[in-house]
Amino acid sequence: MKKENTVIVALAVLAAMIAATWLALVAPGMTGNEINMPRGVTSQSASHFDLHMIVLWICVVIGIGVFTVMFTSIVLHRKSRGAEPAKFSHSTKAEIIWTIIPVLILVAMAVPATTALVRMEDSSGAEMTIKITGFQWRWKYEYLDQDISFISSLDRTSNRARQLNSGIAPESVDNYLLDVDHPLVLPTGRKIKFLITADDVIHSWWVPALGWKRDAIPGFINEAWTNIDVPGTYRGQCAELCGKDHGFMPIVVIALPEDEFEAWVNEQTAGKRQSNEQGTAP
Repeated sequence: MKKENTVIVALAVLAAMIAATWLALVAPGMTGNEINMPRGVTSQSASHFDLHMIVLWICVVIGIGVFTVMFTSIVLHRKSRGAEPAKFSHSTKAEIIWTIIPVLILVAMAVPATTALVRMEDSSGAEMTIKITGFQWRWKYEYLDQDISFISSLDRTSNRARQLNSGIAPESVDNYLLDVDHPLVLPTGRKIKFLITADDVIHSWWVPALGWKRDAIPGFINEAWTNIDVPGTYRGQCAELCGKDHGFMPIVVIALPEDEFEAWVNEQTAGKRQSNEQGTAP
């Protein structure tokens, strides 16, 4: 009878733990209120999301097992029920088991994690290179293959609205503090290498949809790469506390199909050529 009670309570606790896990992790996504990291729009972000989910579910299974055993023991083997503790000092078999199993779990998680880390650092085969320089409090973008460069700053509307006594309600501004005057325009379906540095203090270039961030450190150049699959507008911010206007240093990336990107490049180079001609005119 005692064994039957143990099984019944264990199953009840297991069902409760599974239900609580489902409510916490699965149900919000079904209602459009998912509590999770973003999936992103690049191959890197997709692999990071998959790795995150693998590790998460491993932890969930371990947690459900541990708490099921723990709560079952609390209910059935408490002092008020007359339970008497077993008298033994140690179990070599148990110690071997609880050492080997965690090691195997860690190895199973380490292999895909290491593969993802190695892939993150491999920028070989890039089809274009962009240098990113952080300033207080703006970004400079240089397209090293197209001879295009510009400064990207907080857009004027947000900048006016953030001022004290501006008379502009922040909620009336679209993408308040998350828009810029000159966004970074990139092509989809092309591997792009970034060279990231800073001119004054440490900044950090971070667009969540791309699946990574890199510190911009004066005197150093950090590398990163991306390959955007889906056209669209993706926003980020400086992720390093870089001074009093740190909160007003957004990043906007516009990903365009290949033909639209080439048209944008031609427009930029034509405008630069026209400006140079006007500057050299007698």
